[in-house]
Amino acid sequence: MEKQLIGNNFFIPMPVVLVGTQVKGKDNFMAVGWCARVNGNPPMIACGINNNHYTPQGIAETKTFSVNIPSSGILEKTDYCGLVSGLRTDKSNVFDVFYGSLKTAPMIRECPVTLECHLVQTVSLPTHNLCIGEIAGVYADGAAIKDGKPDFAVIAPLFLTMPDNRYWTLGKYVGDAWSAGKKLIPVTRHDPAI
Repeated sequence: MEKQLIGNNFFIPMPVVLVGTQVKGKDNFMAVGWCARVNGNPPMIACGINNNHYTPQGIAETKTFSVNIPSSGILEKTDYCGLVSGLRTDKSNVFDVFYGSLKTAPMIRECPVTLECHLVQTVSLPTHNLCIGEIAGVYADGAAIKDGKPDFAVIAPLFLTMPDNRYWTLGKYVGDAWSAGKKLIPVTRHDPAI
């Protein structure tokens, strides 16, 4: 089928997370759809947050933040945290909060997986700040772990698609990474670096 140019908007499904921080001593959470792993060792994650939002103030103040993976069961609370600003609305009581070793990165008990992060760098872009954090600790519900690995069917993470602005959950398992394509590698070729 022939491809057609459909613009330059975002067509990549994005995981939805709740970024937590303290702003002026008060817990605050914001729904973020632009979040990804960016370094292996040390483990780092980056979140793109609009320059006009309240949350970057807290990250700049404390040099910490949390990345909480909400399940589909708390979709309404997650979306709410993206609809209202912490500047005008106190979101500190929306969730049951706990802290890890960092003490200033509030994490959400209702989320099956949470990460606490030290701020490594903030990259200022035209419309967004890219907040890069080193993961200091990962916390998970016992039910979300199977054989020492995350059970994503139980975690039931949310994904955001744009420009239709819809939430989705994971589909079915279809294959193993770093394995499914091995049958296409010629037998005589062994290229360790791609």
